[in-house]
Amino acid sequence: MSALAIAFHKKGYTVTGSDKGFYPPISTHLKEAGVQYYPGWHPEKMTAHGDPDLVIVGNVAGSKNPEWVYVQEQGVPYLSYPEALAKFFIQEHSIVCAGTYGKTTSTTLLSWIFLHAKRDPSYMFGGLIQTDLPAASIGTSDWSIVEGDEYKSARWDNRAKFYHYKPTHLLLTAVEWDHADVYPTEELYMKAFEDLVDMIPENGLIVYSDLVPERIANRIKKRDVKTITYGATGDAAYSEATESLEGMQFTLTHAAGTSNMQTTLFGAHNAHNFTGCYALAEAAGIDSATIIEAIASFPGIKRRLERKPSAERIVFDDIAHSPAKATSTLKTLKSLAPGKLIAVFEPNTGNRQQEALPGYTDAFTDADTVLIPRLTRVKQDPTKPTVLNGEELAEIIAKSHPNVLHINDDEEVTKWIVTNAGKEDIVTFLGSHGFRGMIDSVL
Repeated sequence: MSALAIAFHKKGYTVTGSDKGFYPPISTHLKEAGVQYYPGWHPEKMTAHGDPDLVIVGNVAGSKNPEWVYVQEQGVPYLSYPEALAKFFIQEHSIVCAGTYGKTTSTTLLSWIFLHAKRDPSYMFGGLIQTDLPAASIGTSDWSIVEGDEYKSARWDNRAKFYHYKPTHLLLTAVEWDHADVYPTEELYMKAFEDLVDMIPENGLIVYSDLVPERIANRIKKRDVKTITYGATGDAAYSEATESLEGMQFTLTHAAGTSNMQTTLFGAHNAHNFTGCYALAEAAGIDSATIIEAIASFPGIKRRLERKPSAERIVFDDIAHSPAKATSTLKTLKSLAPGKLIAVFEPNTGNRQQEALPGYTDAFTDADTVLIPRLTRVKQDPTKPTVLNGEELAEIIAKSHPNVLHINDDEEVTKWIVTNAGKEDIVTFLGSHGFRGMIDSVL
């Protein structure tokens, strides 16, 4: 929402907004951009200069939120977040990057490549890049690049956000059941992605990963539309990856030939994502040299295998809030760890549900120790059983892992890490809630 606010502000709109609270880095970005905001929900502040021409309502706005109540009672025009993207950002050539994981990195890199190629797309990605590039922008070309989130669109719209984006070009990274709070069965989750595949017009393009399950791949093959496969195998394929804590090199075979790629990032999953982005950018008419230069200069995204600066410890921060995402991150870090690998894990709401429990079996195999901290309080659906607490989650993971600890006090988590992690060990924080200052304390 903050990225959207800044993008509208830069286009000349008068923008203000509210939330429960504002904290760095979001508050810093808004203040530096000149966007006005206030904590709490106050209709009198929202209407200080008359009723707004448009209100964009976030997913967390409860039914009794005073501003949301005012909007409905007074008939003020409103849109959900994805509806606003569809109205103001989506262009004739609409690239949507979707998948259970890899979509944020892929959306950000594709935006970076198109900007490097002077295409000036409209774009939106759900993270903060490691530069001053804003996370959303309304461009001047007929291209748009947006992250196709499968989470629900709004309180009044349970459809996936990507239903709104009219994709002509689809980059599909991977599909593995997630968000059990919205998709209580795997069937419902897969159905959403099948619908996404069916949205692509006959003159469009589907670029899809070799990690896509057979069910979705078969759905794609039934479509009369141009397709490109990518990954460790496929029409575009990466190989011979060598990596260290300083970066990665790999070979990429693609439509125009073979290229040697270099990046300051690492992890086979990033080579995988970069290969998909290369394939789509090449199909969109961007030349090989420009794509290679863009990938080499891409600085990465905050909280996506972000190494924190420290001469004393090797510490990573990653938004891996599901067992599947944690498995991928740990596999990468295990190959780089000179010593032990210690994981501090906090799942999102959906992965605290009973339906998500099977995904935890063997998910943390690559970690030497798994720490479960006090879990951040989350909103709970009153019609569903109580979500897992930290102790219960630790017991579940311990069924397939020999060394799992539940430490319910933040200071004690920090003390345990400082006492037990040496200079050669990697400590990684995995989760979406920010860890309440524990990372800085460890550093």
